[in-house]
Amino acid sequence: MAVKRVVRRPRPELPGAAPLVRTAGRHSFPSSHAASSAAAVVAFGAVLPRARFAAAVPPLAAAVCVSRLVAGVHYPTDVVCGALLGGAMARLGRAWALAGV
Repeated sequence: MAVKRVVRRPRPELPGAAPLVRTAGRHSFPSSHAASSAAAVVAFGAVLPRARFAAAVPPLAAAVCVSRLVAGVHYPTDVVCGALLGGAMARLGRAWALAGV
């Protein structure tokens, strides 16, 4: 959310079409949904690498990312950068958490 407030990129406006979902704010960069999804992939992969459902997490995260484009509330770069940011933050959090172990 801090990056959104700094960048302040407006959401896409599709001529003749309204977005398929409502959003909490008017800024789109980076996609918070993509960031959260990518962070979940990293977190579940670190915590439960051998769990049966762990293989389902990356495709679900990808579906969330694509859904933001289909819904018309993000540009592709919003989603890509959001996923990169979420993955990076999750990796930093994991490294920080494991540093004390």
